[in-house]
Amino acid sequence: MTTFRRPAGLRFWLITLAAVAGMLVTASLGRWQLSRAAEKEALQAALDERGRMPAIDGRALLAAAVADPSSKDASSLVHRAVVLEGRWLSEHTVYLDNRQMHGRPGFFVVTPLQLAGQSGAAVLVQRGWAPRNFQDRTRLPQVQTPQDVTVRVQGRVAPAPSRLYEFQGADSAQGSSRIRQNLDLAAFRTETGLALAHLTVLQTGEAGEGLQRDWPLVGAGVDKHYGYAFQWFGLCGLIALLYVWFQIVRRFIRPRSHPAA
Repeated sequence: MTTFRRPAGLRFWLITLAAVAGMLVTASLGRWQLSRAAEKEALQAALDERGRMPAIDGRALLAAAVADPSSKDASSLVHRAVVLEGRWLSEHTVYLDNRQMHGRPGFFVVTPLQLAGQSGAAVLVQRGWAPRNFQDRTRLPQVQTPQDVTVRVQGRVAPAPSRLYEFQGADSAQGSSRIRQNLDLAAFRTETGLALAHLTVLQTGEAGEGLQRDWPLVGAGVDKHYGYAFQWFGLCGLIALLYVWFQIVRRFIRPRSHPAA
C-alpha cells in the first residue's frame, strides 16, 4: 500500500521564497534595533556621567556656548549641572504656550539672566511651568521675579526650548507678544539686543515663585528600541511558525497518515 505525497509546485517555492525573505528582513530589522539600543545605552551612560560631574559656573558656560553652539565643547555641556549668579531681566520674560506638565496644559516661563561679572552676557533660563487661565487666555500667570537683586540659580544646561507646530503668522513672531508658541534664540537675541548664550539653562529645585519644576528625567530612550526589536523578532518567529505549519506539516507530514484508497 502506497502513500500519497503532493508534488512541490511553483506556488510552494514562491511561498518559500517569500517566507525566507520576510524572515531575513524582520531579523535584520530586529538586529538593527538592538544596535540602536546599544548606541542609546552608551549615550545614556554619557548623560549619567555628565550628571555626576561637578557643576559649572556662568564663565565656563559662556566660554563654550557663546561663539559656536555646534562645537564639541558646547555639546559636551548639555545636561551638565550649572550654578549661575546674576540679575533677572524680567522685561524680556516670555511665556511659551501649550506646554504640559503632569498632563496639564500651561506655560513654560523663560527669562534671561544677566550674569554677574560677565560684561553684560546673559543666559536664557527655562524657569518652570505655570498653569494658564482658560477663562482669559491672554492673562499671564502670577510669577514672582526678584527685581534688581543678585539671585543664585541652580539647574542643568539644556538646548533651546523645544519647538511645537505653529501656523504662519502666529503670536510667536518677533516682538508680537509675551505669549508665544515657540522661541528662536537667534531671533530673540536680535529682538532684545542681549548677548545671549546659544545654550539655555533648565532651572531645577523645589517649586517656587509660582512655578513648578517637575521636569522629565533625562533619558536616551533605550527601552523603546528593545521593544521594537522584540516585535521584529516576534514577527520573524511567527513567519517561520506559519510557514512550517502550512507548508510542511499540513502539506507533507499529515497526508502520510492517510493511505490512499
